[in-house]
Amino acid sequence: MSASDIPPVRHHLERLAAQGIDVVRVTYPDLIGTERARDVLLDHLPSACEHGLAFCRAVYHTSPQGDVVPVPGGLDAGLPDICVRPDLDTLAALPWEPGVASCLGDVTDPATGRPAPESPRDLLRTVVDRCREHGLHPVVGPELEYFLCDAAPGTPQGWRRYSEAAGVVYTAGLRADADNHLLRTLRLLRDLGIGITNGNHEFDGSQFEINLNHSDAMAAADRAFRFKSAVKELARKEGRLATFMAKPFQGAGGSGFHLHLSCVDGAGGNVFADPAAPYGLSATARHAVAGVLAHAPALAALANPTVNSYKRFGPDTLAPWLIDWGLDNRSAMVRIPPERGSGSRFELRLGDASANPYLLIAGTVAAALLGVLAGEEPTAPLEGYGYDRARSALLPTSLPEALDALEADQALTGVLGRDFVDAYLSYKRDEVARFQRHVTDWEFTEYAYHL
Repeated sequence: MSASDIPPVRHHLERLAAQGIDVVRVTYPDLIGTERARDVLLDHLPSACEHGLAFCRAVYHTSPQGDVVPVPGGLDAGLPDICVRPDLDTLAALPWEPGVASCLGDVTDPATGRPAPESPRDLLRTVVDRCREHGLHPVVGPELEYFLCDAAPGTPQGWRRYSEAAGVVYTAGLRADADNHLLRTLRLLRDLGIGITNGNHEFDGSQFEINLNHSDAMAAADRAFRFKSAVKELARKEGRLATFMAKPFQGAGGSGFHLHLSCVDGAGGNVFADPAAPYGLSATARHAVAGVLAHAPALAALANPTVNSYKRFGPDTLAPWLIDWGLDNRSAMVRIPPERGSGSRFELRLGDASANPYLLIAGTVAAALLGVLAGEEPTAPLEGYGYDRARSALLPTSLPEALDALEADQALTGVLGRDFVDAYLSYKRDEVARFQRHVTDWEFTEYAYHL
């Protein structure tokens, strides 16, 4: 029996054809969360489902500049294949691309039939399964910020901020968005069906935040991945650049990727809630917070994954700088929002927008699980404005420091898997080495005339 004869596949084919769709874009995240994809003609979708689509495994080891990093299993193995099969349960028509639907793909190693070690989606699936073994089902709500840029030929970067308006934090309308970018984007993302709830202009000129509703951890990561891909694609269609880079401009703030995390039991009850417990948080919630605090240095390698990420940090930035937590305190790394009961959760403010959603969520959930299993209480919550180094430990201040912390955290790497961690460390340390060899504009300006 061919794939087209299997009832679910046949049903999808008929439904897509009835919608006038003749191409399916099969996508999956690479190691840094960039979308990799192939467009498949509808007639060939059954074959793609049955046999999979072949990609070179080195796609996971390829830098943004096209360099293939020597990660074990790639160049040294002769650049073998991975196999990507469409996940038809994730099919969605692209509102801005007539005749095209997209779906996520599941990645396997043809040699073993098992998930590819570098697959971010499968890493998260493994971590969530570990949580379920202990009766915990993570629920995640993502919040992401980005900058919108217009083309600026002749300038060093080639791009300038879409708006330079100041003092327009938490606004909507033409005041800071003269071309109605936000309204147009919200409506198209709504039609994509990824759970968009609202959006606004953020702190700096041309910076926007769009929020997604909460869901189980895998669905949240899928939706955040598709959200980032869609926002960038919509900007490209208008000749613009939407960037989730942590801090793209000198003199402007950075873009965050905040995660709201709670856990429910098998019946759907929020296990972080306990009105009789300290702070109205159950022991499970407090232990989860303690786990995130304990593993924060290692978690930074996933939450703040670029050389640029660490330029977002610092005192008085409203980006975390210290390892602390607080009750409804936005100057803390972990904030406990004021809702209790079914709304009990914590907000991890560590991540920046460049983070791979699957890795950020996997790392956060793994750290929380380790905290629950350890059963330790967190330190006293932060009171008042933070950023006092006398009160809390400092987060890593550079990517090399964070990568060293990840390598040293045997408990966290044990949950994430040694094969994944080794690949990630190799890839990211190559990024650091390439940056350290690069002569920057700052160096020329600082030294060339005087030395």
